[in-house]
Amino acid sequence: MSVEIYHNPRCSKSRQTLKLLEEQGIQPEITHYLDTPPDEKTLSALLEMLGLEPRDLMRKKEKEYKENGLDNPELDRKQLIQAMVRHPRLIERPIVVKAGKAALGRPPENVLEIL
Repeated sequence: MSVEIYHNPRCSKSRQTLKLLEEQGIQPEITHYLDTPPDEKTLSALLEMLGLEPRDLMRKKEKEYKENGLDNPELDRKQLIQAMVRHPRLIERPIVVKAGKAALGRPPENVLEIL
């Protein structure tokens, strides 16, 4: 069964999670989500698998969060997802997916639950 990681090689948690997967003998499919951001449908599915709302998966300290007024409580789910598609730096990482389940690698050990 394949494993996918939404990965940012510049992020220490993402690198640690990838290393943890490799130590488990798993060679995941690596998606560099900053270069190839997920579309709305994929991001919505990831949120469902994670059991999170869009704002829970957003990096609120990124300049794009403040510049785009994403702290506005009137923004709906679709608007927040669209913002993450347009600005993938907002997406918390890494996300690991296996067999219809997903885990956020913060801390990296979280991903072991879905393996």
